Amino acid sequence: MRTAWLECATGISGDMTLAALIDAGADAEIVRNAIQSLGLPDVRLRIETVVKGGFRSKHVLVDHPEQHAHRHFSDIQRLVTQATGLTPQQKQLALRMFLVIAEAEARVHGATVEQVHFHEVGAVDSIVDIVGVAVAFDLLQIERVICNAVPPGRGFVRIDHGICPIPAPGTAEILKGIPLASVPVSAELTTPTGAAIVKTLAHAFGPLPAMTIEAIGCGCGTMDFPERANVLRIFIGQTAAETDTELVTLLETNLDDVTGETLGYVQERLMAAGALDVFLTPIQMKKNRPACLVSVLTRPPLAQKFEAILFSETATLGIRRTVIERVVRQREAVQVQTPWGPVQGKRAWRNGFAESFAPEFESCAAVARTHQVPLRDVYLAAESAFASRTEKVTNPAPAHDHSHDHSHDHSHDHSHDHRKSS
Repeated sequence: MRTAWLECATGISGDMTLAALIDAGADAEIVRNAIQSLGLPDVRLRIETVVKGGFRSKHVLVDHPEQHAHRHFSDIQRLVTQATGLTPQQKQLALRMFLVIAEAEARVHGATVEQVHFHEVGAVDSIVDIVGVAVAFDLLQIERVICNAVPPGRGFVRIDHGICPIPAPGTAEILKGIPLASVPVSAELTTPTGAAIVKTLAHAFGPLPAMTIEAIGCGCGTMDFPERANVLRIFIGQTAAETDTELVTLLETNLDDVTGETLGYVQERLMAAGALDVFLTPIQMKKNRPACLVSVLTRPPLAQKFEAILFSETATLGIRRTVIERVVRQREAVQVQTPWGPVQGKRAWRNGFAESFAPEFESCAAVARTHQVPLRDVYLAAESAFASRTEKVTNPAPAHDHSHDHSHDHSHDHSHDHRKSS
């Protein structure tokens, strides 16, 4: 799988991301033509090669006349939709990033998406950054993005509403659920545009994955830091384990002062909140106290949500957090027909191994209750139906011609600036 790893050592902004993608191999002329098709008057994308903190990198600048327009989301939507130099996929990606910012600003200001004025993010240079990133990202045919923890910066920044602490309210809203890092630099390191790029593109968060590197792009900001190179690096290549490897967060805490009923309730709450798995292990703690180890597996951006549940429902003094890599079978939801009606299940497969099928308990239980048949019989019928279907596909009977139209539609929606003067 073609994977990109974002190294946000000094944060991320739109211009730094665009510069890094172009440095990694995205065709600058195609990006320029796409931006030109937006119809913004006298706008020019300037790309320079500079040395920042001792390292060669690309720097992008947007030349345009002075303008004071405060655009709404619908205005930007119209600009992007009518642009002739963007593919439908590139338009969709750009609008997803703009929508992330619009929704964050709406929450911050207590308004609707349509009522929100894009201030700095509605400026020409920010529009160019987002559209350029959408086009460049698509040109590089990146299938998966992993990002390290994002440093927002510290101190204060002046925005359209005055001086406010970093991260600014809109940026902070976008960064909810994203792992953050502390970097001792008094500056705005991550802008709303940079945060929206991470929110929209990143599938997982963690260190550089096992991969064969094909290209490295380096994009810089305009600010200089005494002890740090103000650059964003993008590593692009093939991951070693293709699509069967992913990053997850393991949360663990030892509990020796809760009842069995409480543990069961906590487990139910964690699973209902969307944990990948929750399991309880009996352990022996110091002074020979019997206790229970609570383990929670979750996607990294959701770790804080599950930590909040553990802290609120138990008296734990601390939770261990570890980002780990797991190897999984590929899977998809399927439906099979039994004598009592359809049953939902999950088909799983992995190269070099036979595929498997697991009926969903709730679906089997519903059928068993409705038709007053043993649950075990429903399970067996579902497994038999799947095995029969597989056999028909792999070993078709030559004496008969049966035409079947199997339509499987698996749709996946991964939905999931004031410019950084850096």
